[in-house]
Amino acid sequence: MDSFEKIASLAKRRGFIYPGSEIYGGLAGTWDYGPLGVELKRNLKNEFWRSTVQLRDDVVGIDASIVMSPKVWEASGHLESFSDPLVECKKCHHRFRADQLDDSVCTDCGGELTAPKQFNLMVETYLGVVEGEKLKTYLRGEITQGVHVNFKNVLTSTRVKLPFGIAQIGKAFRNEITPGGFTFRSREFEQMELQFYVKPDMDESMKWFEYWKQERMNWYHSLGIKKENLHFKEHAKDELAHYARAAFDIEYRVDNVWKEMEGVHHRGDWDVKRHQEFSKEDMTYFDEETKERYLPYIIETSGGVDRATLFFLIDAYEEEKLEGGDERVVLKLHSKLAPYKAAVFPLLANKPDLVKLAKTIHDDLKRELMVTWDDRGNIGKRYRAQDEVGTPFCITVDFESLEKGDITVRDRDSMKQDRVSIKELRSYLAKKLG
Repeated sequence: MDSFEKIASLAKRRGFIYPGSEIYGGLAGTWDYGPLGVELKRNLKNEFWRSTVQLRDDVVGIDASIVMSPKVWEASGHLESFSDPLVECKKCHHRFRADQLDDSVCTDCGGELTAPKQFNLMVETYLGVVEGEKLKTYLRGEITQGVHVNFKNVLTSTRVKLPFGIAQIGKAFRNEITPGGFTFRSREFEQMELQFYVKPDMDESMKWFEYWKQERMNWYHSLGIKKENLHFKEHAKDELAHYARAAFDIEYRVDNVWKEMEGVHHRGDWDVKRHQEFSKEDMTYFDEETKERYLPYIIETSGGVDRATLFFLIDAYEEEKLEGGDERVVLKLHSKLAPYKAAVFPLLANKPDLVKLAKTIHDDLKRELMVTWDDRGNIGKRYRAQDEVGTPFCITVDFESLEKGDITVRDRDSMKQDRVSIKELRSYLAKKLG
């Protein structure tokens, strides 16, 4: 079983990610995040926002509309070039991207393939209530353009000065021909991006390009991704998008295959220049120091929230053999990402005094932390269940707790246990969680 299969099985069983519309046979390329998955994903987005916007003075955030004027996509080039070559099997009628086939036969049934045809990845939608008078537009294929069309709005409504960035997290949609790899390639997905505007000078802009490359790599490392599982891949000249001056991917290694997780791109002034041309609005920046007007260059970092969530799960997944021949599955998620920071147990569920004290502790902690309650089965099985979902600490109330006012705190990774005073529990967890 490969890593995608292991995580897909765990994700459904433990409430991280479910197949979309499953009771109706599913809808390929769509996924629903369950109780644990939504917490993990929210924690990931919060960490991106905290590091990219909250802790910086040179970045602000926006949340642009999913549906925009169709002229946005004309200006951006998506309607002209956002397409893939598609072939169809004449026998089973499955469709494939022509550039991803090594042989000229169907990989499912061996049937003959049609000639390649261009397949537009943009998802169409229509606005209006009267048939025949509806406006044809698109669900955004990327969140990038929502930032660029608001470049002047941000300039006039804030005090930002170049160099500065605009960050955004949001949904995008693509008619993926071959969705697969669990959530790796989906038709509905979420992105976390930064568009960083700088002076149109190649030397200075390349310094910022290198800066943001390393910042993004460091961010993944800081949240626990193993260093040996990440690397940069430079786009060759013939791989660069037509507007790009330089581009690197941050790739994650899955079963010894490198998969794209985030892109860092030097977009030149393509986006603002195109929107100025198509909208007839002045998109130039007035530099108060040099008294010049110019279109800025743009350094972009564009990461997939769903892909990052998937890779954090894969990277944290371990199957351990313990003393005595026991085994456990554990998600060694960074505490900042873990869905639950702690689980609270009464040692025995049929002892009212233990349950009452444990409930009091649980209710106190949940005011500040996402915690969970479990009183099912024996304590060993509860530990294993929390290990499997990545909970850093398990707190057990036992009979000694009633006498001495302390509890057992068990660490997920080391499985070591400390006796901690109930009065000091909050500060203990705060120090451990960081």
